[in-house]
Amino acid sequence: IIIIIIIIIIIVIIIVIILISLLLLASLLPHLTFTARVNVGIVNGKEAEPHSRPYIVSLQKFGSHTCGGSLISDQFVLTAAHCWKARDIITVVVGAHDLRNSKASDRYTVMSYIPHPEYVGRPNPIRNDIMLLRLENPVELNSNVSLIPLPNEGEEVGTDAVCSVAGWGRLSTFGHGSSVLMEADTTTMAQTECERSWGFRYFDVGQMLCAHGGGGSCQGDSGGPLVCGNTTVGVTSFGSSRQCNSAWIPNVYTKISTYIQWIRQEMGNIY
Repeated sequence: IIIIIIIIIIIVIIIVIILISLLLLASLLPHLTFTARVNVGIVNGKEAEPHSRPYIVSLQKFGSHTCGGSLISDQFVLTAAHCWKARDIITVVVGAHDLRNSKASDRYTVMSYIPHPEYVGRPNPIRNDIMLLRLENPVELNSNVSLIPLPNEGEEVGTDAVCSVAGWGRLSTFGHGSSVLMEADTTTMAQTECERSWGFRYFDVGQMLCAHGGGGSCQGDSGGPLVCGNTTVGVTSFGSSRQCNSAWIPNVYTKISTYIQWIRQEMGNIY
């Protein structure tokens, strides 16, 4: 009888260990989410030198920052498609560092919202998360407001390239957004490694690229640029729903080089 009791106790302990292991594994599984809502200010970053990134813009609704974007011509901003829903009215703020100082920036009305025609958001895995905003009036370029170059069509970013992200989003997963522009370095990952982390259902090698590191994006940084060298190569798209800049689940960016023909077409080949 004692032997039977011991065996039963051992079996119960094994079952408990298995259940605990399964719960821990489930907690690490990725959950797709828009970074504007959850996770991808800048986490573990630092305040950017004022106006050192004159191409970055703040997209605002009702006077509040919601997403980032990049000025790619004097009349076009590149951002994420999920940053806009039909009937939303977005104002583009250029030349900003501290969003509380409205006198140091200019505001522009959007004339046309141009999401990619094959953009897919919730409830399906996100695809083609890229959008152009055509401004009603051309932006006046100066030392605080300038353009950022785009990559060549089909250009790939190598693995382990040190790039950077910037924005006014949350400073921690459940924290507040930043009034001043924050920035952080992040490192690109191998496509195969990113696909393993997210799974092929969520990650598309042709459309996306991943980066992770000591710092990274969080809620409110969507649409902002992933910059490698002096070129914007990615648009901040999505990340882990559980933790900003997760050590296990990398942030995902729309690969701009895939969409160069579409960008040229929509801009009327002016770029």
